[in-house]
Amino acid sequence: MLTLLIIIVALALLFDFINGFHDTANAIATSISTKALSPKFAIFYAATLNFVGAIYSSEVAKTVGGKVANPATIDNGVQIVIAALITAIIWNLITWYYAIPSSSSHTLIGALAGAVIAGAGASSVNWSGFKEIIIILVASPIVAFLTGFIIMWIIRQLIFASGNHSRSKLNRMFRFFQIFSAGLLSLSHGGNDAQKAMGIIVFGMVTLGYQTTLDVPLWVKLCAATAMGLGTSIGGWKIIKTMSKKLIKIEPINGFASDLNSSIVIQVSTAMGMPLSTTHVISSSIIGTGAVMRFYDVKWATVTKMVMTWIITIPISMVLSFLIYKIVFHLTT
Repeated sequence: MLTLLIIIVALALLFDFINGFHDTANAIATSISTKALSPKFAIFYAATLNFVGAIYSSEVAKTVGGKVANPATIDNGVQIVIAALITAIIWNLITWYYAIPSSSSHTLIGALAGAVIAGAGASSVNWSGFKEIIIILVASPIVAFLTGFIIMWIIRQLIFASGNHSRSKLNRMFRFFQIFSAGLLSLSHGGNDAQKAMGIIVFGMVTLGYQTTLDVPLWVKLCAATAMGLGTSIGGWKIIKTMSKKLIKIEPINGFASDLNSSIVIQVSTAMGMPLSTTHVISSSIIGTGAVMRFYDVKWATVTKMVMTWIITIPISMVLSFLIYKIVFHLTT
């Protein structure tokens, strides 16, 4: 039993570590692109605030740990968790290698559902809970695009109304603002993303009988927060390049607006206890704010590639997890 728990915790923390360097770009790409922060300081800054953000809440962890399936009653729960984590790790590494800012949330939720189907049957999936999570995952980037567009439009109107059109002054001012918006976004990112690993650990603990509730123990919070912080400190340079240069030219003004908008969307979702894709939210915010500045300069080919990855991630993760479960736990018995 203890050995199985150690395996689950190790895999979950590895997933969280990879999530850290896979999603580092989320919080710091815009501030690096506009030179508001140096790359090394930005990564240290994000790593620290990711750690802090991961500590202060656990509602998202409870959703991940109990919405897709009931860990207290499910058959083969340990094997299901292991298959889901292996799948999530593999897909994150593939998309990182090809510099595609995909969603760790989509991957983990899809992988968990696929493993449950393989190990306990489709009837063991809580389809209403799964649907609720999917709705948030799908709706959040759309909301982020629209609210990002609106926030950027409002900021532009305020600037024109004030008569302060000096480009150099605006850039200096918004680079300064980006120091705070990047910090807020890093804090928000840690508060939502690290909880996914916490939730999967709790799922395993309930399955193994170590606890009966979905409450997250302090040691789980600290371990997950540390893993994400360390992963973030490594830096996801490939995805940073995609986020900062291949979507649209980011200026301090829309960099600040993107960070602010993303933070608001993520914080609202976290307060609701719902996981979302910070990658999708931030990418959509960048596109939405950038569209206000220069609609035709948005790299729509890159956007299309990203959206296609977003669409296929959940079904691919479900199928891959199903196959991994069958290969690892069915054919070996």
